[in-house]
Amino acid sequence: MLARIVSLFLMALTGLFTWAWMDYQAFVAQPIISENSKIIEIEKGSSFVSIIQALGYQGRSFDMLWFRLLAEEEGLINQLKAGEYELSVDLLPKDFLVLLSLGRTRQHEATFPEGWRFKEIRQALTDNTNIAHTITELSDLEILQKLGSDYTHPEGLFFPDTYSFEKNTSDLAILKLAYNKMQLKLASLWEQRAADLPLKSAYDALTLASIVEKETGLVSEQPIIAGVFMRRLQKGMRLQTDPTVIYGMGDSYQGNIRKKDLGTLTPYNTYRINGLPPTPIAMPGEYALYSVLHPEDNGSLYFVAKGDGSHIFSSTLAEHNQSVNTFQRKHK
Repeated sequence: MLARIVSLFLMALTGLFTWAWMDYQAFVAQPIISENSKIIEIEKGSSFVSIIQALGYQGRSFDMLWFRLLAEEEGLINQLKAGEYELSVDLLPKDFLVLLSLGRTRQHEATFPEGWRFKEIRQALTDNTNIAHTITELSDLEILQKLGSDYTHPEGLFFPDTYSFEKNTSDLAILKLAYNKMQLKLASLWEQRAADLPLKSAYDALTLASIVEKETGLVSEQPIIAGVFMRRLQKGMRLQTDPTVIYGMGDSYQGNIRKKDLGTLTPYNTYRINGLPPTPIAMPGEYALYSVLHPEDNGSLYFVAKGDGSHIFSSTLAEHNQSVNTFQRKHK
């Protein structure tokens, strides 16, 4: 009788193990996301149970146990990282655990276009709800100090690009990426500059490149415009460029430059000052920087907008005045 009881017990135990094994295999092969992709956020310090619960997982009663068993089996039980994750359709349990163990968090983006001013960068960071805002109450100078910069004015110091980051990255961390990238690009391009340029430093190149960036939306024109400014600097002529006047006007600029604005002395009014303004006026792109350091030598000293986004270039004042009559005054 005892033998029969033992035999039945062993059969039941074997059946239980067989069922458990089959159920585990079914769990491993069953996607945890079956219809729509899903975004979950794992907080720092979350327990294994709370991580699985973050899935909103509606599995069977034993599946939490199988999740833990699988994590133990793969050596991932203590390797799961916090962050925001995007879970794709048909994601298997093992894939989910591997995703978290590798920390492949969902990436967000912040884009800083060429020609933007620093105040526009700050506003874009403020408006981005995926960023941890830490600089809202800081002045521009305080931000530079936190970045470890020796500069006192932030304009032009950040490289225009699209920066990827995970949720809750700080605004300062993103600025650090853009700042470091500009310093590296500028240093590299400055080392490879053409000979005999009328520029004293890489910062001068950055300043002039920012003016070139604001003067034309056509990349093909940037080396030509850079050449015009280089020749004017070499000859001791004033740059006489409207974007610097606009920058010097600050918030008083309402879309028009008046005659009195051209005559008003500001540190940025290149109709009134000699040489370069004290700082850049915007973020130049890489090609604007390259153009300033490798300007086109075609002899032109003047240019005027044609009204279609391009410019006509002249070597003499007489030619320039004729171009002004042809392309500008007819638009007034």
